[in-house]
Amino acid sequence: MNKSFVKVISDFGPLLIFFIFYKKYGMQEAILPLIIATIIATILLYIVEKKIPKVPIIGAVIVTIFGALTLYFDNKIFFYMKPTIVNVIFALALIGGKFFLNKNFLKSMLESSIQLEEKGWELLNQRWIIFFIFLALLNELVWRTQTEDFWVKFKVFGILPITLIFTMFQVGLINKYKKDV
Repeated sequence: MNKSFVKVISDFGPLLIFFIFYKKYGMQEAILPLIIATIIATILLYIVEKKIPKVPIIGAVIVTIFGALTLYFDNKIFFYMKPTIVNVIFALALIGGKFFLNKNFLKSMLESSIQLEEKGWELLNQRWIIFFIFLALLNELVWRTQTEDFWVKFKVFGILPITLIFTMFQVGLINKYKKDV
């Protein structure tokens, strides 16, 4: 099985399944298929990569917890807040790593594919902290001021493109601080 194909399927498949079920049946009925699809996607990644994928596992656990809370309490607020909490957790992990553990978690996760000078890692870490906080605030703004349908479209079709655009804007910084290997 092609690793790139599995990665794309694991990233987009659960969201697509959620969106399809949401459009046909509503949010409450779309959450369980999302949880199941997310778990299956994580297992597929494990089978293909032969290692435990940290970020997808964290995502699967969070989707399962917040999805289950939403279903159990019959309260969509848990699900609306999931992207906020995920982004705050990521920001706090990067902040905590830097200030309390003297460790750059972003570097730990990416250094096998990107070789940067320390200044580059520091700046990239700062930018991702700010970005995660921005996404958390943006999610709060959207779910608190817009319709459920708008929020679902934002979650499925907005957050990922915003993240991809932000990531593309980091290429200049990466090129500037890239180590000659």
